[in-house]
Amino acid sequence: MNYSFLISFILVLIPLIYAYQAKLGIEKQLIINSIRAFIQLLALGYFLIYIFKIQNIVILSGVLILMILYSSYLAKQRVDTNFIVPFLSILFSTILVLGIMVALGLISTKANEFIPIGGMIIGNALNTFTLSIERFKREIDIQKDLIEAYVAVGASINQAYFEMKKQSIKASLIPTINMLQTIGLVAIPGITTGMLLAGANPLTAISYQLVIIYMLVSVNLFSSLFGISFYIRFKNVLN
Repeated sequence: MNYSFLISFILVLIPLIYAYQAKLGIEKQLIINSIRAFIQLLALGYFLIYIFKIQNIVILSGVLILMILYSSYLAKQRVDTNFIVPFLSILFSTILVLGIMVALGLISTKANEFIPIGGMIIGNALNTFTLSIERFKREIDIQKDLIEAYVAVGASINQAYFEMKKQSIKASLIPTINMLQTIGLVAIPGITTGMLLAGANPLTAISYQLVIIYMLVSVNLFSSLFGISFYIRFKNVLN
């Protein structure tokens, strides 16, 4: 095992010392979460050794479902909504994007491709879901009068929420748009960097990275669309 990560911990100590001296109040969170990241990634490393030996697509899909369940729990905590809303949003986004990629032959159902790509999709779906729902809830609070006016003249609830929904989706996709603008010019993305460090041909690394980037554009849009749609649908039913 390469123990260079122990030396790299100095990069955490520097902001930790500054936070303590400046009394930012985040020192405890910083140290705990840094140690948690180490434990989680170490456990992931050992876990993937066994996962990558699995050839049964049903079992691999079950692993992704567990990841979706945990992500849905985190999303519920972050935006204070019903569990069914993030679960369905992340589930449908994952099935749709992962299904398209497998159908087009962009990835295989081998564990070493299916699980990491699936995890990347789920993680991005989680982030975009929380961004879109948080923005949508703020828009509703700010524009209550407008919503009531729409409903008063006979508009459906979906019609009343249309402008808020549009602004929320747009806001949740800003990080994705920024990524598309800066990638390759300002930032070398993680997968490209990893493949280059492993000695891969630069063009091969770039090609694979483009697949991932375009995948993220779709999953972020779907997660935002599904998230707001399910939030509207279940908001009054389950609250």
